[in-house]
Amino acid sequence: MEMLNIKINGKDYSVAKNTTILEACHQFGIKIPTLCYLKEINEIGACRMCLCEVKGARSLVAACVYPIDREGTEIFTNTPEIRKYRKTNLELLLSNHDKKCLSCPRNDNCELQQLCLEYGVDEEKFQGEETHYEQDKSTLHLVRNNNKCILCRRCVAACKNQYVSVIGANNRGFDTVVSCAFDKDLNSVACVSCGQCTVVCPTGALVERDDTAKVFEAIADPKKHVVVHTAPSIRATLGECFGMPIGTNVTGKMVTALKMLGFDKVFDTNFGADLTIMEEGTEFIDRVKNGGTLPMITSCSPGWIKFCEHYYPDLIPHLSTCKSPQQMQGSMIKSYYAEKVGIDPKDIVVVSVMPCVAKKFEIKRDDQGRDGMQDNDISITTRELAKMIKTAGIQFTELEDGEFDPIMGIGTGAGTIFGASGGVMEAALRTVADKLTGQDLEKFEYHEVRGMDDVKEATYNVAGIDVKVAVTSGLKNAAKLLDDIRAGKSEYQFIEVMCCPGGCINGGGQPIQPGHVRNFTDLKAKRAEALYDDDRNLPFRKSHDNPEIKAIYDEYLGEPGSHKAHELLHTSYVERKKY
Repeated sequence: MEMLNIKINGKDYSVAKNTTILEACHQFGIKIPTLCYLKEINEIGACRMCLCEVKGARSLVAACVYPIDREGTEIFTNTPEIRKYRKTNLELLLSNHDKKCLSCPRNDNCELQQLCLEYGVDEEKFQGEETHYEQDKSTLHLVRNNNKCILCRRCVAACKNQYVSVIGANNRGFDTVVSCAFDKDLNSVACVSCGQCTVVCPTGALVERDDTAKVFEAIADPKKHVVVHTAPSIRATLGECFGMPIGTNVTGKMVTALKMLGFDKVFDTNFGADLTIMEEGTEFIDRVKNGGTLPMITSCSPGWIKFCEHYYPDLIPHLSTCKSPQQMQGSMIKSYYAEKVGIDPKDIVVVSVMPCVAKKFEIKRDDQGRDGMQDNDISITTRELAKMIKTAGIQFTELEDGEFDPIMGIGTGAGTIFGASGGVMEAALRTVADKLTGQDLEKFEYHEVRGMDDVKEATYNVAGIDVKVAVTSGLKNAAKLLDDIRAGKSEYQFIEVMCCPGGCINGGGQPIQPGHVRNFTDLKAKRAEALYDDDRNLPFRKSHDNPEIKAIYDEYLGEPGSHKAHELLHTSYVERKKY
């Protein structure tokens, strides 16, 4: 690696050749502001907030895309001229921006707002022509408000990275707007509801649909028995909303906060994840032994399922028929739990806390309930739960650790790792291997399917059967595997697909981190490690060892794959149009 000696703000440094100015400055503790840059996704130098001076260059340069390629390069990042340019740039952005910050969902967590504060902008200096766009509230999962848009194109890049590209820049000049083709609303296009656009947006132009008022209303209704359950990954991310380090496990504090909010029962969706493994593992064994459709592909991620229905409907038979852990948990609360405690399921409100805005879509799908009831009534994101905790005045970081309620409160390590890419596959292998061999295998960590590579593959010999598996996350990567299946070139028997890159720990409903954190911190790895730590410390690490899972089959379902299990825990899919 060729190293170059350079100067930044008059001080000597050494960097690898072709390192960008932005990357070099980050290495040496110098922060350069950005609004459009997303590492490896949106490197377009459009917002001009990162302008820096390079001695000898004809004009200021965009630090995010300018490579340092010559010995002795002199860079200036903080001159009076540069500060003036950045301040003027912000004032121009504000000239036609909806500045109703107090009522904006991103107030106090807005990159534009923070930069305006840092640079002391005058919001009234320039007054552009005011435009008033109707907010797009057509979908169940998010709200688009182009009055808040600064045309950074992060959302466009994130959507393209997810293979779907249903939003882009329309029109030209001052009329440019980010929207769907022909200005259609989001509900009219093949949006898969992943919400990746919401976690990268620097302002309040794209936010999740806020359902917290519905939850507070249900809790306040004395006629309703309100049950909440939390997805595996929430424990590894919720703390970020309260200033805790990325990757902090806050399971106990989260449970205490939920009980303080007034929920009648607090359950762990890890139980639903374990239930999913029992059903999905049984389904996979049946397909292998009886000539079923292979490869079988996991069905836990609703954004991925919707993607398959829109773009690869011919491959629907490859999907596992199992409901997701969210839906299985809700179904069991309104059947098994309701009978056990003697409550009419019509009086139960089930609230799920999920890392994913696509879950808001999933709870409304057909074939996801019975007797006119949904399995889950309300789904909220990690961000919405944090908002509820703050609204209730709960001092989250000061809380003692609580414990989930029994009946559906025990989760295994296998359930916990569902939140990271490869976790569903590993959890399934732990159970399938034991079931096929008839042994309690001591070696049950499958490191080959862990990590954040685009596609991970491995072959395991289980009871004399070679099982070739693949794991992927992010729909761009999923499309490659699906193209191979469609072409008859796939060698796999079992495939895990997660919609969001890295899995649920990077879901569209997770805490929003600003660009200067997102670009230089491996959020996915830190959050995933918290889940694997939790797995290592739990008393039960295989789904079939969960005593509450054993009880539900003994007392209610009979056995995995039974008629009753299929009635309550399995689902169907439909072909969806692209336009």
